[in-house]
Amino acid sequence: MSKRRFAVIGHPIGHTMSPFVHKRLFEIAGLEGEYTVEDVPPETLGARMKELDRLAGYNITIPNKQRIIPYLDRLDSRAELYGSVNTVCNGSVRTGYTTDPDGFLKALEHGGIKLAGRVVLLGCGGASRTFAFEAAQAGCSITIAARPESSAGQLALANEIREKTGVTQVSCCLLSEISGDFDLLVNGTPVGMYPNTGSMAVSEKALSRCACVFDAVYNPLKTRLIEAAEANGSAAVGGMSMLVWQAVAAHKIWDGTEYDPADIDQLVEDSAKEQSRIFL
Repeated sequence: MSKRRFAVIGHPIGHTMSPFVHKRLFEIAGLEGEYTVEDVPPETLGARMKELDRLAGYNITIPNKQRIIPYLDRLDSRAELYGSVNTVCNGSVRTGYTTDPDGFLKALEHGGIKLAGRVVLLGCGGASRTFAFEAAQAGCSITIAARPESSAGQLALANEIREKTGVTQVSCCLLSEISGDFDLLVNGTPVGMYPNTGSMAVSEKALSRCACVFDAVYNPLKTRLIEAAEANGSAAVGGMSMLVWQAVAAHKIWDGTEYDPADIDQLVEDSAKEQSRIFL
């Protein structure tokens, strides 16, 4: 009997640590599973769906988390709410899920950061949407900051949050116009990701007024944003913990697998070491 096949799709996709994480999760669970990387530019997504249907399941990363939705048969309730999919389970139908909330909340919890108070969110794409809805449901006051060319999506996200959650404390501004004190800054953009590690989506002046920082970017382990936050004395958490915990949630969807938290803590540590070995 051949191994079940899984993959991660995105574009560009050379930086991903997903194969290492998912292969280890299969090993920990004592299950057989092949996990590969598929570079899928968004303009080719529709033409690649039959190929993706041969997989038992797959993960989706930038820039396809929203673009995949029209090609799916159904969404679970959270994916529908957030308008974002990062996990697909194939069977009689293509079903889309989002496990980003699981990873985000677990990463904050393990980093000792509370999702509360005033939150500034950088970006309005797939991951940022999830962060924004989680913050809204936690009762936070939210500021969505984005580039000028993303203003339409930014305003649409703010209105959608108000309509779907009833939260009214949602405002928008440009990344260059962030001002005031915040309890938490969340970076949902790819700015600072390998190989463009010298970039930061927000000014150091604005960052200095944020008590805590979460950066969804996991490569490098410490982005320029995380380093600057730590230099300010802020609590700061990078994206590796979120990557591993959202992968754990994907395996629960695919196989119903439950994991010992101690095993996952070890996997986060091992993933960090593996990334350093590969990319440094």
